[in-house]
Amino acid sequence: MGTENPNLQNYSIRPSGIPFAAPQSSTPFSSTGPVSGSALRPAPPASSQFPTPPFSSRPLAGSEVPTFRPPPSSISNELVRPHPPSSSSYGPPNTGFQRLPAPPVFSAGQPRPFTGQPIGPPQTRPPPASQPPSVALGSPSQNITNAPLPAQPSSPPMGPSYARGPFQPSFHGYAKTQSVSAPFPVQQGGYAPPAAPTPFPSQQRGYAPGPPISTPTGIYHGNQIQQHGFAPPVGTQQGLPEDYSSLSLGSIPGSFDAWLDTVVLPRPLDGDVEPKTNAENCSSRFIRLTTSAIPNSQSLASRWHLPLGAVACPLAETPAGEEVPIVNFSTTGIIRCRRCRSYVNPHVTFTDNGRKWRCNICSLLNDVPSEYFSNLDASGKRFDLDQRPELTKGSLDYIAPDEYNVRPPMSPLYFFLIDVSISAVQSGMLEVVAQTIKSCLDNLPGYPRTQIGFITYDSTIHFYNMKSSLMQPQMMVVSDLDDIFVPLPDDLLVNLSESRSAVETFLDSLPSMFQDNMNVESAFGPALNAAFMVMSQLGGKMLIFQNTLPSIGIGRLRLRGDDMRVYGTDKEHTLRVPEDPFYKQMAADFTKNQIAVNVYAFSDKYTDISSLGTLAKYTGGQVYYYPSFQASIHKDKLRHELTRDLTRETAWEAVMRIRCGKGVRFTNYHGNFMLRSTDLLALPAVDCDKTYAAQLSLEETLLTTQTMINSPLTILLRYTSSSGERRIRVHTAAAPVVADLGEMYRLADTGAIISILSRLAIEKTLSTKLEEARKDIQLRIVKALREYKNLFAVQHHLRLSGRMIYPESLKFLPLYGLALCKSIPLRGGYSDAQLDERSAAAYTMMALPVKNLLKLLYPNLVHLDDCLLQNEKFDVSKRLPLTAESLETSGLSIFDDGFRFIIWFGRSVSPDIARNLLGEDFAADYSKVSLLQRDNEMSRKLMKILDEIRENDPSYYQQSHVVWQGEQPIEGFFLLANLIEDLVGGANGYGDWMLLLHRQIQQNA
Repeated sequence: MGTENPNLQNYSIRPSGIPFAAPQSSTPFSSTGPVSGSALRPAPPASSQFPTPPFSSRPLAGSEVPTFRPPPSSISNELVRPHPPSSSSYGPPNTGFQRLPAPPVFSAGQPRPFTGQPIGPPQTRPPPASQPPSVALGSPSQNITNAPLPAQPSSPPMGPSYARGPFQPSFHGYAKTQSVSAPFPVQQGGYAPPAAPTPFPSQQRGYAPGPPISTPTGIYHGNQIQQHGFAPPVGTQQGLPEDYSSLSLGSIPGSFDAWLDTVVLPRPLDGDVEPKTNAENCSSRFIRLTTSAIPNSQSLASRWHLPLGAVACPLAETPAGEEVPIVNFSTTGIIRCRRCRSYVNPHVTFTDNGRKWRCNICSLLNDVPSEYFSNLDASGKRFDLDQRPELTKGSLDYIAPDEYNVRPPMSPLYFFLIDVSISAVQSGMLEVVAQTIKSCLDNLPGYPRTQIGFITYDSTIHFYNMKSSLMQPQMMVVSDLDDIFVPLPDDLLVNLSESRSAVETFLDSLPSMFQDNMNVESAFGPALNAAFMVMSQLGGKMLIFQNTLPSIGIGRLRLRGDDMRVYGTDKEHTLRVPEDPFYKQMAADFTKNQIAVNVYAFSDKYTDISSLGTLAKYTGGQVYYYPSFQASIHKDKLRHELTRDLTRETAWEAVMRIRCGKGVRFTNYHGNFMLRSTDLLALPAVDCDKTYAAQLSLEETLLTTQTMINSPLTILLRYTSSSGERRIRVHTAAAPVVADLGEMYRLADTGAIISILSRLAIEKTLSTKLEEARKDIQLRIVKALREYKNLFAVQHHLRLSGRMIYPESLKFLPLYGLALCKSIPLRGGYSDAQLDERSAAAYTMMALPVKNLLKLLYPNLVHLDDCLLQNEKFDVSKRLPLTAESLETSGLSIFDDGFRFIIWFGRSVSPDIARNLLGEDFAADYSKVSLLQRDNEMSRKLMKILDEIRENDPSYYQQSHVVWQGEQPIEGFFLLANLIEDLVGGANGYGDWMLLLHRQIQQNA
């Protein structure tokens, strides 16, 4: 994973520029269980055609040398290489992705037809002098012993290939490397249909090399890997033949080093594709399993190697017309199993002509209440099924009866704890926060029951009495930080509808009240204690706006993380855990009293997000981070995200539990919550942007069966709605129990796997070095793909030493694994991300829904030229590979990771275009240029595109950054360092990463 590869030749694929240092970061999280996986140990390489040193001698992706490092400035940004000759001149076409039907099976004595092309050396021409030839390794495994070896040129290929697909014009801004096409198509035999074109066809080059000594480099699907002229071995194939892909590897001429054409590597250019579910299971937006096939024994689960579990987003937003139905059993009471207390759901069965029902969790036969009785039809279904959403829908809300209420339902309560020190005033944060809160008063959930309160602080604590009888708010100052007391405790929280005028007056006067404040201290800890004393009787949501490092009173923190010598040692992880236990203890007290905390951090200096974020982690909250906040630049982002936080529908005083069928239980949980018991998650506040992950464990003897059964899974969220109703949201799903590992791979969900892997890796950084966390990701991927390769080889009786086999369902797993290793919480070391940046990104990733996480790891890169210049509609589906060669010198591109927009201008963009979009100051420092709507059609069109993207995903606001090609270090920091397929800062590129995985898979295979 990462450090520079001493055995790999380096070739320039980067524009020259000034090196720069990337920001740094950190993180605190605790897991409810140990992170599985062991340290990676060297193993002797298996005999193969690629002799390589053991794993320990190869670097890992993500172990980067600090800082982004462009090549020396002596290398021009405009490398000029001759264009390859036309593909029609010579050299046959390349073969890409295609799916073929299963081949016919011939009996032992039946001859096998042969209709493929005879194997033999094609016509070749000498390669052009300017373009070093290379030889692709090719054919599947067996028919290669008598193949003549071609003469190998002495020069290697010009580095990794990033050739673009047919939809991309040639690019001239960055050095173009050459890819080598397959010398001739894969032979299909007599039973295969024609090949479908690949989305990334290899570029045809200037000559056709000699015959292959293995297989042409590329990716093949399922039955496309066939031997020339005969059918594959006959035998039982359990789910593998139609659902696997393979990547063929070649070698650099004159070298034993493997090489592949990166053009054919799989990329998630269609975004996240959610698994399809049937009507009886809840939507995948609520629950996603890492594999929709549950192993029937622990021994089978141990061969899976990837996380086995589920990712749940219980309050996920639903499209219009797909709202979760609400059911009220006011007369009969909610129908539940009398043994396990599970709720009736679409997977229960009715017997005895409708008088009894069998629980799908514990199999107990329950009586049907007379008020709920209905006769059964010939198929055993109730006649009133279409009137019973609880028996047909996988998701629904029950109205809880009074016996479910431990206390009266709470009112929605918002309490604001605001830093008013000099940095908060000068940055403009205080003014933006006050204006945004005022604009949201009409839309706060729960009107007219909503309550509200405020505390401000610097070196003292300021309370505000906003009783409805007062003409204006009354401010009370407490300066004794060691013995905090709350003046007028009954008047600090007021009903918003009754005290509306006082609240608005306070918010209008707040910025001017402290405009001359020169206090630099922050008594955050004492203020936190005071806020807890005010809220403890009622609960609610606390929003903290912190602009500097807590410096006085209890909970004060010190500056740490400046010593780069700590990185790479056993003490490195201490920088990413909370320094003071005060904050975790406060979080426990908050959760016990139903108080959720959201932290908004603003600073251009170290604020110790790892400690402050603990408040959000254990109370079901969220961390928002705005480094170097300036209202003139970042006000729209803060206004949007604070507005969404205040106005989105929220579930209050919630608890969540996951129930499973016999033999299955959830053990480890990951996310922002407090674990109240072994399986009960305490969540003072939940909303649609919060996701939780859990890992499954199996009991060996309870699932063994010869029949295919379904294992049920139910997620229960008991909460109070903003309207004051106690509800129980129930999500139900069922997955087949299998005895076949191949079926588990076939039904795998890469998104859910990566979601759990990211949480495990982030939690691992709290107890070990970053490098160890990256190693663990790589080790899991290698073990899983090695297991699948061995399974494939046994079932197909093949030896595929020169081919990387992986299931179709996990074709993007290696790329997302690389992206995870290069993500902000895990990348590099001291100089690659600031401590606060690491911590904030880690807290965010721990709660992100799967779709948002995958977009963050592999962002969208799209050209803007066509829609701005040719009046075409913007199409986000025209995504490009995340490599520098996707950028055009004469064009504009947009990079969107869900949290920011990077608008990239090629150096050859017309000055008129730059003037239209950026105004007359377009030639100034781009880092200071604001992207605003201007009075011309092109600017209006661009702003409309950005607004449409933001509307499609309102969770966060994408702040726009303008980047000019060659402007360093801005370009490298904002864009080039995030093109994960490129070799940047010493971390492996996509091609090298795949070769590294292949070498590890070959070891001990």
